[in-house]
Amino acid sequence: MHKLFARQLAKATKPSGEVDLNVLGELVISAYEESDRDQRRTDRSISLMIEELDQLNRDLGRMIEERTAALREREAQLQAQNLRFNAAVNNMSQALLMFDGLGRMVICNERYLRMYGVSLEVAKPGCTVRDLLEHRKVTGTFSGDTDEYIESLRASIAKGVTHAKLIELPDGRTVSVLNHPMDDGGWVATHEDITERRRTEKKIAHMAGHDSLSGLPNRMLFHERLAQALVGVQRGSQIGLLYLDLDRFKSVNDSLGHQIGDELLKVVAGRLRNCLREGDTVARVGGDEFAIIQVGIERPLDIAILARRIREAVRAPYDLAGHAVMIDTSIGIAMAPVDGIEADQLLKAADMALYGAKADGRGTHCFFEPAMDARMKARRALEIALRKALTAGDFDLHYQPFVSLEDNRITGCEALLRWTDPERGDIPPAEFIPVAEEIGLIVPLGEWVLRKACADAARWPSHIKVAVNLSPIQVMHQNLIPAVVSALASSGLAPERLEIEITESVLMHNTEMTIDALHRLRELGVRISMDDFGTGYSSLSYLRSFPFDKIKIDRCFISGLPDAKDSIAIVRAVAGLARNLNMIATAEGVETPQQREQVRALGCTEMQGFLFSRPLPVEQLSLLLEPYRVPLARSA
Repeated sequence: MHKLFARQLAKATKPSGEVDLNVLGELVISAYEESDRDQRRTDRSISLMIEELDQLNRDLGRMIEERTAALREREAQLQAQNLRFNAAVNNMSQALLMFDGLGRMVICNERYLRMYGVSLEVAKPGCTVRDLLEHRKVTGTFSGDTDEYIESLRASIAKGVTHAKLIELPDGRTVSVLNHPMDDGGWVATHEDITERRRTEKKIAHMAGHDSLSGLPNRMLFHERLAQALVGVQRGSQIGLLYLDLDRFKSVNDSLGHQIGDELLKVVAGRLRNCLREGDTVARVGGDEFAIIQVGIERPLDIAILARRIREAVRAPYDLAGHAVMIDTSIGIAMAPVDGIEADQLLKAADMALYGAKADGRGTHCFFEPAMDARMKARRALEIALRKALTAGDFDLHYQPFVSLEDNRITGCEALLRWTDPERGDIPPAEFIPVAEEIGLIVPLGEWVLRKACADAARWPSHIKVAVNLSPIQVMHQNLIPAVVSALASSGLAPERLEIEITESVLMHNTEMTIDALHRLRELGVRISMDDFGTGYSSLSYLRSFPFDKIKIDRCFISGLPDAKDSIAIVRAVAGLARNLNMIATAEGVETPQQREQVRALGCTEMQGFLFSRPLPVEQLSLLLEPYRVPLARSA
């Protein structure tokens, strides 16, 4: 302070050395005022500093509170996350384990404990893989070699690759085990029970290679097995390929429905399977088509024996939901390496042989021959021409009269189908009718015959009947009755003037359905005739099951007359049977006057044959029938 006063005093001293008190006073007052101002500034600064410190303290408090709240929230989140993690781990469909670099367990979920029945006393943090495996050996869920398993596991982990094992448990379960390596030398193991998946995969694989209806291998699996069998052929062995389908199976479907047809296929599949030896294969390769691979054959006779065994098994009667069904089968046979060493080549050969079996009359087997290729092409061409002919109206009917043996007068005429192809000329019915049956044209073709025959007969004298032949497929078809009713209605022909001819083979196919159809026709007034009587297997039982109006004795018995004693005995017996059952007995194929006199003497009431007339076009027949109109006109 004295330094400040000394400076003020020096400023107030005059040059003479005197002190100017006024100046000194002003200087002192000014100094005090300045000092006061400085003091106030200092106090203000201190006050501001105190306020700043208070604000800092408040901000720090808030920050501490916010950080504490955030930490608490994070802790809560971690706890929730841990809970979710534990819930996820313990509710996994897979068993989960985690091991550290020393091979000590870190995590084990509940799924692992349940999967293997492991005790919590063993499966706890710190236990080793060996501890778990040894414990599982005791509980019966591990049967492998512990040392070998651990050595394999550690070798994979050391290489940084996943260690995968598929384990079959003693109780039949299958478990997939994956050990994924971690960076610290540890690993994560997952155990998944894939038993159901494997079963499903096997089921899917089975479905992919097997027919769902019959359970037999399907076309795809059959081709695989054929390819495998042909590998053996290249090493010197032989195999047989049998290709077969069911004769007239379509008629069963049409008459009884697809459900019965499916049941029939199932039973046939079982019978075929029972015909084979171990190592052979039977497959369903189409609707009613089956194929068989026969291995280890030494000679064609081995295949022929199997083919006969199959035919006998297939043709045995079937009882399907109360329906008696009888079918047969045709079989085509090819051999490798004789007929080919490629699958497609062998299949083609067997298919051509099958057509050969059908051409021979069905219900038989046929070996492939090189000439069949040309016949197959001709058969294909015939099919195409047959379809065109039905559309173009190239068919016609000829009629062969029935003649009373009492007065030699015409009583009726049989409608016989004729086909003249523009390129091939006249084609015999025996050649094209089986093809029409096979390709499904026999029903529309038969309906055309019915309509045409009824329309033609409506212009004949009113006492003359018309006879129409029906195939087994037509008789069993659901549209038979409507077709007959329609033909009668459109032509105006009286029902009693229509005669339906069937053969014994018709009755062999589903007797119950056939008899029912015949009874319904009889109720309409239509007459029923059995054609080719005596050439079947159970003629008398058929006559007992249905009261036919006429029996036509097959020409094979008439051709032996008048000399063959066995023919005489048969014709006499059949004629007597017909007389006692109040049926007409018609002798077919009468060609000589001697035969006519013989069948009359043996008791036949009617004849048909070249002796009286060959089959005639409707125009020529009308001339033949003209004399029969006169008496009718006079009586009117």
